[in-house]
Amino acid sequence: MIDRQTIERILDAAQIVDVIQEFVPLKKRGVNYLGLCPFHNEKTPSFTVSPSKEIFKCFGCGKVGNSVNFIMEHEHLSYPEALKFLAGKYHIEVIEKELTPEELEKQNERESLLIVTSYAARQFTENLFQTDEGISVGLTYLKERGFRQTTLKKFEVGYCFEKRDAFSKTALDDGYKQDFLLKTGLSIQHEDHIFDRFSGRVMFPVHSLSGQVLGFGGRVLKSDAKTAKYVNSPESEIYHKSRILYGIYQARKAITQEDRCYLVEGYTDVMSLHEANIENVVASSGTSLTQEQVRLIKRFTPNITILYDGDPAGIKASIRGIDLVLEEGMNVRIVLLPDGEDPDSYSKKVSNEEFTKYLKEKETDFIRFKTQLLLEEANNDPVRKANLIRDIIKSIAVIPETITRTIYIKECSTVWEITEAVLYHEVNKLRQQRSFQDRNKYPGPEDLPLPPPVIPKPVKYEPVTHYSEREVIRLLLKFGSAEFDRKIRSEDGQEEVTTVSDYIVREIISDDLSFDDNVCARIFEDFRFFTEQGIFPGDKQFVKHEDPEISSLSADLLADSHELSRIWRDKQTFVETEDMKLKDIVPDAVLKFKSDKIQVRLKEIMIQLEAAVKAGDTEKILALQKRDQNLKVALRLISKKLGNRILL
Repeated sequence: MIDRQTIERILDAAQIVDVIQEFVPLKKRGVNYLGLCPFHNEKTPSFTVSPSKEIFKCFGCGKVGNSVNFIMEHEHLSYPEALKFLAGKYHIEVIEKELTPEELEKQNERESLLIVTSYAARQFTENLFQTDEGISVGLTYLKERGFRQTTLKKFEVGYCFEKRDAFSKTALDDGYKQDFLLKTGLSIQHEDHIFDRFSGRVMFPVHSLSGQVLGFGGRVLKSDAKTAKYVNSPESEIYHKSRILYGIYQARKAITQEDRCYLVEGYTDVMSLHEANIENVVASSGTSLTQEQVRLIKRFTPNITILYDGDPAGIKASIRGIDLVLEEGMNVRIVLLPDGEDPDSYSKKVSNEEFTKYLKEKETDFIRFKTQLLLEEANNDPVRKANLIRDIIKSIAVIPETITRTIYIKECSTVWEITEAVLYHEVNKLRQQRSFQDRNKYPGPEDLPLPPPVIPKPVKYEPVTHYSEREVIRLLLKFGSAEFDRKIRSEDGQEEVTTVSDYIVREIISDDLSFDDNVCARIFEDFRFFTEQGIFPGDKQFVKHEDPEISSLSADLLADSHELSRIWRDKQTFVETEDMKLKDIVPDAVLKFKSDKIQVRLKEIMIQLEAAVKAGDTEKILALQKRDQNLKVALRLISKKLGNRILL
């Protein structure tokens, strides 16, 4: 358990813009910040961060909360794990009781696997820098490749001993469970023995966006034809090769600042570019580029530049998967390196200035690059030329923006000497196919499965108080301490000030009403307690509440989808705001709350009346009818009060 005082220190230190900006590029818009939501695929920013309220909300998918809620959602962590994450970011010490073996057994498997991979990364780093074998074998190899120690430590590069079970044996001796060593892929079991998967290899940890070690890539140092040059961690609960990019943790800030991401193939390519002062670079680690990886880059920038070495066969093999980058609406450019060079070797052959200049001068857009590449291959053969044109058309067809497609069609028309009308026809024909439909399109009736047969169910009356309860809580959170009324007491001539919280709490308690929603009920009880004590809690006390349900609902209710335009403020135009109309808004909300409660009670009485009529209980029928009439009189009075005023 983390004590309340430590939680408060973490929440006070965690500036929400600072936290979220590590994962989502944000642009200032008025008093708030705006960006593309990381929780769903969107092209128009609807993800809003309010530094004054310390909350975020996506008006597209509805995700909302404070900095802890964001880390929970984004990194798939529990509430305590998210607090520890933020504590680490702000260097706040979290002291917990030592876990018993039984408690360790109950630990979430994902957390346990992350603990093991983190331990392994530390062990491998110590092996590389602090042991004779690591220094003489691993570090010597890396120095020969031209890597500086600062770069190696930045990427936590390590070394796994040559002895087949050295790491596994050390991990078991240190108390790590064999089951987790096997599930992370660090160890392999053969009969009754376990061995190291990466023995005798230089180790490259693969980090998540938040810096957690998810898996490893290992490079063998011996020139053995039977041994794979690179070995990667197998798929596991925490490591999905298709969803992560090597170097994304180290590159995320630079990508945002430069508004561009360079994509290379291998671990050493990424490290070499960092040494060339190009930090906005990631690697697909030898795998074909996937949609998840593309969307990961798109969180930070719509601009991607892919670096290819001079191997034509390799280019043609990898270029086939780039269409999905275009399909995501990203701007793709290509840089072809000189023959026989890759990003690692070429960045070391020339100076940093020459390398940067080469990248800027040699980059070309993807469609033009593909056209030139395939045009050479066609070699004036009409049949091959027709097939290659179809290949280009497929790439153009997946581009979602009409203007971009139009520009590329015009260029291809000039290069291929084909009329634009023919190219438009072919592109439109492809886009009408189901495989080229917009990913975000809502399914039509023909796409929906047949509905299951309808099974009649007994009528069940649900509470209808959801919106009125949330509105009452919203007013308490936003205006609880605001002045609602001020008057002079006749008995002593003293001035008495009534706050919004005083008024709402008194009105609800006096009629002995309660909340159906459990979270709303807990927030109201806190306000009731504070009101009785004469304390005025601020909205941030609930946004930063230790209960994640309370903090999430509070953030949701306090998130405004609109703010007053700076143009109107600058013109000093009078616009009536909510806080100017509290004497109208607050009583209306309370009356609506009471009205909904009465309607729920009337439905309950109707059910009881039906049961009483069936049972022939005359006395109960009369009592229920009287209560029904009284409630209807009260409902009419409330309706009359509400009807005397136009509600906004």
